[in-house]
Amino acid sequence: MLEKYYMDILILGGTVFLGRAIVEAALKRGHNITLFNRGRSNPGLFPEVQRLFGDRSEDVWPLQGRSWDAAIDTSGYVPRVVRMSAEALADEVGHYTFISSLSVYSNVEKAGIDEDGPLGTLENPSVEEITGETYGPLKVACEQVVQEVMAERDLIIRPGLIVGPFDPTDRFTYWPYRVAHGGEVLAPGRPARQVQFIDVRDLAEWTIRLVETQQTGVYNATGPERSPSMQELLDTCIDASASDARFTWVSESFLEEHKVGPWMEMPLWVPESDPSNAGFFAFSSARARSAGLTFRPVAETVRATLGWLPQRPADKPWRAGISPQREAELLAAWHARTQT
Repeated sequence: MLEKYYMDILILGGTVFLGRAIVEAALKRGHNITLFNRGRSNPGLFPEVQRLFGDRSEDVWPLQGRSWDAAIDTSGYVPRVVRMSAEALADEVGHYTFISSLSVYSNVEKAGIDEDGPLGTLENPSVEEITGETYGPLKVACEQVVQEVMAERDLIIRPGLIVGPFDPTDRFTYWPYRVAHGGEVLAPGRPARQVQFIDVRDLAEWTIRLVETQQTGVYNATGPERSPSMQELLDTCIDASASDARFTWVSESFLEEHKVGPWMEMPLWVPESDPSNAGFFAFSSARARSAGLTFRPVAETVRATLGWLPQRPADKPWRAGISPQREAELLAAWHARTQT
């Protein structure tokens, strides 16, 4: 029988992707949940929970004069804003979880980077614009704020690529979707190249378990248990969708020559020819695994993603992945090149 803890938990955010999954995991465990957000994203979700409305970047007065056993910050990106929330809650919560990112590391030239790896820094500490260059260092600064304000009552979680149902980034979703549509599929780089990611539900459920035990410290959080190769992932997508997809593996030199953008235009691909990427899909999550992080099978993540896809608005632009026209052009160029 599942043990119930019945904690009062405040979640900053809570209606988009990881926040949503954390709320679901917490409710399943029997906790009392309060959400603090602007009420703009998925406002009809979780009618059974208490809601506090406000813009954390402007005013956190709705948080004052209340108390919770724990708070989970799923929406902190700017240190000034994170400080406002943390200081407002310093005397109101017993435990504070901050969701950070593996992007905090400044150097991923080696495999096996753990929580003691080198962290990024901001050239201008006052910058608040979130870009590809500032995202990681801003998260570092946010972590430091939380650690300062919460004084050893903090839990810092650094996820890798988070995947699964309701993912707004499309960085993983592109592959189950594209493979399900069948035909010739452009596949990037070496088939044996390994990739890392974590199912949003695994991350959420583990986070709640750590909160229940008031765990503190810093944890990398990515998986799966055994990192699959890109070939294995795409084969899993075929099995899950029963599609007739066939893969044409193109070299990364060809992708670079044709200016195919890594990561977003071509999800789950970064050039192996660049030594600075050597550890990109090889982070260590040993500490998190020792603390109980577990992973469901990749096939289950793919099936769940495919199951959610019909709920994705058909007219919503894809944020990641190449367009069908671009893919066809690249495949034609690849075949023309290999036939000469």
